[in-house]
Amino acid sequence: MTKMEVKTSLLDNMIGVGDMVLLEPLTEESFIDNLKQRFDHSEIYTYIGSVVISINPYRLLPIYSPEKVEEYRNRNFYELRPHIFALSDEAYRSLRDQDKDQCILITGESGAGKTEASKLVMSYVAAVCGKGAEVNQVKEQLLQSNPVLEAFGNAKTVRNDNSSRFGKYMDIEFDFKGDPLGGVISNYLLEKSRVVKQPRGERNFHIFYQILSGGSEDLLKKLKLERDFSRYNYLSLDSAKVNGVDDAANFRTVRNAMQIVGFMDHETQSVFEVVAAVLKLGNIEFKPESRVNGLDESKIKDKNELKEICELTGIDQSVLERAFSFRTVEAKQEKVSTTLNVSQAYYARDALAKNLYSRLFSWLVTRINESIKAQMKVRKKVMGVLDIYGFEIFEDNSFEQFIINYCNEKLQQIFIELTLKEEQEEYIREGIEWTHIEYFNNAVICDLIENNQNGILAMLDEECLRPGAVTDDTFLEKLNQVCATHQHFESRMSKCSRFLNDTSLPHCCFRIQHYAGKVMYQVEGFVDKNNDLLYRDLSQAMWRANHSLIKALFPEGNPAKINLKRPPTAGSQFKASVATLMKNLQTKNPNYIRCIKPNDKKAAHIFNEALVCHQVRYLGLLENVRVRRAGYAFRQPYEPCLERYKMLCKQTWPHWRGPARAGVEVLFSELEVPEEEYSLGRSKIFIRNPRTLFKLEDLRKQRLEDLATLIQKIYRGWKCRTRFLLMKRSQIVIAAWYRRYAQQKKYQQIKSSAIVVQSYIRGWKARKLLRELKHQKRCQEAVTTIAAYWHGAQARRELKRLKEEARRKHAVAVIWAYWLGLKVRREYRKFFRANAGRKIYEFILQKIMQKYFLEMKNKMPSLSPIDKNWPARPYLFLDSTHKELKRIFHLWRVTI
Repeated sequence: MTKMEVKTSLLDNMIGVGDMVLLEPLTEESFIDNLKQRFDHSEIYTYIGSVVISINPYRLLPIYSPEKVEEYRNRNFYELRPHIFALSDEAYRSLRDQDKDQCILITGESGAGKTEASKLVMSYVAAVCGKGAEVNQVKEQLLQSNPVLEAFGNAKTVRNDNSSRFGKYMDIEFDFKGDPLGGVISNYLLEKSRVVKQPRGERNFHIFYQILSGGSEDLLKKLKLERDFSRYNYLSLDSAKVNGVDDAANFRTVRNAMQIVGFMDHETQSVFEVVAAVLKLGNIEFKPESRVNGLDESKIKDKNELKEICELTGIDQSVLERAFSFRTVEAKQEKVSTTLNVSQAYYARDALAKNLYSRLFSWLVTRINESIKAQMKVRKKVMGVLDIYGFEIFEDNSFEQFIINYCNEKLQQIFIELTLKEEQEEYIREGIEWTHIEYFNNAVICDLIENNQNGILAMLDEECLRPGAVTDDTFLEKLNQVCATHQHFESRMSKCSRFLNDTSLPHCCFRIQHYAGKVMYQVEGFVDKNNDLLYRDLSQAMWRANHSLIKALFPEGNPAKINLKRPPTAGSQFKASVATLMKNLQTKNPNYIRCIKPNDKKAAHIFNEALVCHQVRYLGLLENVRVRRAGYAFRQPYEPCLERYKMLCKQTWPHWRGPARAGVEVLFSELEVPEEEYSLGRSKIFIRNPRTLFKLEDLRKQRLEDLATLIQKIYRGWKCRTRFLLMKRSQIVIAAWYRRYAQQKKYQQIKSSAIVVQSYIRGWKARKLLRELKHQKRCQEAVTTIAAYWHGAQARRELKRLKEEARRKHAVAVIWAYWLGLKVRREYRKFFRANAGRKIYEFILQKIMQKYFLEMKNKMPSLSPIDKNWPARPYLFLDSTHKELKRIFHLWRVTI
């Protein structure tokens, strides 16, 4: 029997409001209260139309099981409670069934759960797409690329123990059936400054700690490393160990993932050697020395670390040492070599470490792409997943925050454009009249930053390329001149007098009014970080390494390919990457996940309203709701709408026989809903105001209660009737069984009585017969006894006679025997008196001789002829015999 499918809806058993579009009234306070109410009930997902808001619970929730995957599979987006699986399923089905390329944009600040959200999206897609050995291998490689990139691109920060310090965009490619073929990963702006310095309470990238904790003794010996974190200047010691993080186990996971993705053993070893070289670069220290010409130069204090680095990388030690002490500047046909002082040497060392690690990370991404790219040359469908930094507002904001916030401005711009475009397309598709929606267009802020003529990035690049003394202060002066009149730019030094007395704005800072709020940036470090300069001597030294990977990382070091053109700045590179990303996203159907961090303590069950409110503002969530509600707040296909509300009208309940649209028209007409509150499209009904929807829900709830009462009444009547009929049938059965039982019992009693009577009669007859038989037996026994006594008397008389006769015969025999014995004794006495003396003599003599010879046998002397011992004679009459025996024995022992 098949299991009946239960029709559900987002509106059923709703905690708070599941879709913020339906929130009434819409204020910042009600928005935060609704999020808090849902968060307190472990409802971490909330919708804004098709946008998913995800709040990090900082604990494991039982909502990601395989059963949940099946529950959301092939279900309507609004059919179940808000969930990231619903958005993932919607995106995957649109890609598979409608041939629409998709992109999922995941944004939020560090610690909000962006990385976990991207993993959940990929795991869901992997679970619902096709099966097979080749498909499973592709899915496994796509999923295992995450641990590798996390190890090399993530770090522990004060806000997040696994914070992504780079932006990642992955295009997952599918075939026409929806099975994955491969993928392509793009990375954006790795925070390479973390390699050489970390803020207090934070760590360097995970891989450094994982190698030292999980590497075998043999591996560490090959890499010339020690397990002690304190031996390395690039590692922060105050947060080296993180609670709940097993670096050794994670290292084993990373090695296994690299193997699954397709890294060869020698490639993995080369990667670890580069990581070890970066780690050991931090231990190189310099000391100042003065030359004869008065110029300051630097020397390496301890060359042991330099020697080990050169052994790891295959670089000539003298070449690398010179690169740390001198800088060669080439201009046309001239070369000028200058010495580096201590501060410049440290800058060169750190620049090399940052570039080495950054290029290694880019190489890893390229190498992973080679393994996971689609091998089949067929038409592909693409789903992009963007996991990138959220808007950042810190106490001290620098170049990195400026670049990140610029990227978020572009994402907000494309979000508004694509959302409005999607709304307009849906209205046109459904035949609804399109009305212009008023919203804040942040294109003016994007133009302030990226304009090629007078944008901030263009001014920064121009300042970096300008000859002469270039500092962060000169850059700020230029900004004050060019951007002073811009309505979203603020500075104390600008020509705009309204900021001259603004004490909250220091002289070395400028402020930008972003869509999410005002952010103040310190200009210190802007020029250096934008330049991202690596001295050519170090590039050439790296290219000369006998290490294939390092040599490949520095192609510009090849003397045969010297390019005197200045390399592009970090800002221009990121701007170009963002432009490419935006162009890519505009070709796809967007899906949004907005991640929110509930507290700064990384603790479960804590909801900091001020912190959440801050994120709601800079994510522009209220603006999202307003854009979504500007037209119609709610829309639903006719079939589910009629199915949900048909009980409110007699004509449509319980079954509507005509088209669903006609049924909805009849329904709304019967409920007297004002025509201006809804519009009928080709396949959907559009409801303008959330109050109308809530009124329908209240009516439905009341009607369901009435229907429930009716069902209960009918059920109770049916139950009582069924019980009565059952009791009636039971009574008849019981009565029939009782009558049967009574008759059986009566029969058994009669039968028992008859048996008793019969037994008594049989017993009387048997006793009577027994008495007769006993009488006969006693008579027979009496006769037998009398006869036995008679025969016994006769036998005893005969026996007595025979005994008497035997006694007489015995007496005669005894007398005769005595007589014969007497005669014999008389004869013997006569014979004995004649021969008794001689016989006794002979007998005694025989016995004495026997005894003599036996004693001689036991007392014989030795066989030696010189032994004169001989036993004494026992009797005198044996003297001659005794001597003769002695003589014979002596002759005998002499002859032998």
